[in-house]
Amino acid sequence: MAEDDQQHDGGQDNHRDDDPKASDKKEAEPADQGSEDKKKEEKHDADRKASKPYVKIGLVLFLLVLVGGGFYFWLTTRGEESTDDAFTSGRTITVAPHVAGYVVELDVNDNEFVHEGQVLLRIDPRDYQATRDQAQATLDQSKGQLASSRFNVEVARQTFPGQLKQAQGQLLLAQAQQFRAETDYKRQHSIERAATSQQQVDYSTAALDQAKAQVLQAEGQLQQSSPVVPNIGTTQTRVAQQTASLAQAQAQVVQADLNLGWTVIRAPHDGWIAQRNVERGNYVQNGQSLFSIVEPDVWITANFKETQITRIRAGQSVNISVDAYPQLKLRGHVDSVQLGSGAAFSAFPPENATGNFVKIVQRVPVKVIIDSGLDPLAPLPLGISVEPTVDVK
Repeated sequence: MAEDDQQHDGGQDNHRDDDPKASDKKEAEPADQGSEDKKKEEKHDADRKASKPYVKIGLVLFLLVLVGGGFYFWLTTRGEESTDDAFTSGRTITVAPHVAGYVVELDVNDNEFVHEGQVLLRIDPRDYQATRDQAQATLDQSKGQLASSRFNVEVARQTFPGQLKQAQGQLLLAQAQQFRAETDYKRQHSIERAATSQQQVDYSTAALDQAKAQVLQAEGQLQQSSPVVPNIGTTQTRVAQQTASLAQAQAQVVQADLNLGWTVIRAPHDGWIAQRNVERGNYVQNGQSLFSIVEPDVWITANFKETQITRIRAGQSVNISVDAYPQLKLRGHVDSVQLGSGAAFSAFPPENATGNFVKIVQRVPVKVIIDSGLDPLAPLPLGISVEPTVDVK
């Protein structure tokens, strides 16, 4: 039975091997498959060859657009110089008190716009008012003393000449009494003793001595009264001293008025309050920074490379874009070019003459004035980034 099976299987195999249609079918299938693959490859090659001209044309067009765009960019920007190293600049006023004291009134807040002359704060004025009153009293006293000295000069012009004449008269009177005493003395001593008495002789002697003493006293008074002009000059000197004292008192009143006025701090210019560091009740010192006022006038400080300032000149027009406000389109002009790089004006300028040297491109500040395009509702803070483009054609 096994043999029959083998024969049956062998018969089937022989039957399969001997079937020509099956064999032709097997041979035809690979041939057809290869032909189809070949056709597909040929078609793909044909398509690829057909698409090559379009790729080349597209590449050429891209290169032309690229070159044209580059040429257009060069053509439109060859007369311009721009930098992103540029910032807004302006003037800031530091407000500081002239006098010390406690702040009793504060009338401004952060970022508030103030006008010139507006009251910003007040310092307790009572101490300075008392000082002012004291200075006024000293001034009034000096005025009285000066008036008295002037009257004394007028009196001295009459008194000192009168005292001189009086001293001269006293001397003449003393001399006359001395002459009389000498006469009595000679008569008492020349007559005989029987005609007079010893008492009369002694009286004549004492009277002569007294007359001599009175003459000496009158001469002394005359000597004291003789410098009439110097004595009058002394009183006039007192007038000069009192005049100087009066001027000093007036200066003290002026200073007291200034100190009293300085207790009220007013805005020196229109602008915005910034960096306020004072509160009501604080004790402030003379010269202490209370806050700053940023003036409305704003310009651009553009730090161009030294290789860019070759054609930059004053008066050239500038287009300005602001990073914070993209909608703003500012127009301006070059005002001036700083005569020195930023490094030259730094706190520690470089010493290029020492050690090894590495060349670094320096930047030079250029001041740009804004002519138009500002928006009152969008003021430019100081220090924000801008990008100016200078037309150097």
